[in-house]
Amino acid sequence: MPQPPTLKIKEIFASIQGEGLRCGEPTFFIRLAGCNLRCPWCDTKYAWRGGKIYTVDEILHQIEQLHLKWPINWVCLTGGEPLLQDIKDLVLVLKKAGFCLQLETNATLYQNLAIDWWTISPKPPDYFFQNSFLTKAKEIKLVVSSELNLPIIKNIREAFPSTTPIILQPQSNYLWSRKKAWQLLAEATEAGLTSLRLGLQLHKIFRLK
Repeated sequence: MPQPPTLKIKEIFASIQGEGLRCGEPTFFIRLAGCNLRCPWCDTKYAWRGGKIYTVDEILHQIEQLHLKWPINWVCLTGGEPLLQDIKDLVLVLKKAGFCLQLETNATLYQNLAIDWWTISPKPPDYFFQNSFLTKAKEIKLVVSSELNLPIIKNIREAFPSTTPIILQPQSNYLWSRKKAWQLLAEATEAGLTSLRLGLQLHKIFRLK
């Protein structure tokens, strides 16, 4: 008899979306374990390893229990890197249950999934992304690390439709990174680049998970 599909999950919780265009919106989070990049400045290093094995039905049950207290429509699949695991069945049951789905990915991997809101965040050193995201991405988050510069932003802006927002997100809200983000935005605007904006990690300001 076939075994039910399982996933390695680090945590499931309710909070607000702290980043990107959906910033501030109440959201359920499913954080999957494992990452294929492991950036040195990552603020969720605890998700790189470990995780508890859940069946897809067990994950849905936890979300539905949270939904009894907070009638939230959005579920965000994040990590780590959620696309390291086969999440097709999870996406199907969540959509069938009536939830809107956001997925946050470093864009090095791709699965053909019924995701309502793809958030991609290409990472250094090469800022590689799968071509499928050229038409799928709702937003592009670029962490303002020491590696990010104007030529990289230009290359990404030229690759994607001009209407796809690029968000310059300071690294862990550090002051030096906020100043650099402001400078990069000014330089990009002077260079004629469009659909760029600054971001922050709102959940850190409110000291939420």
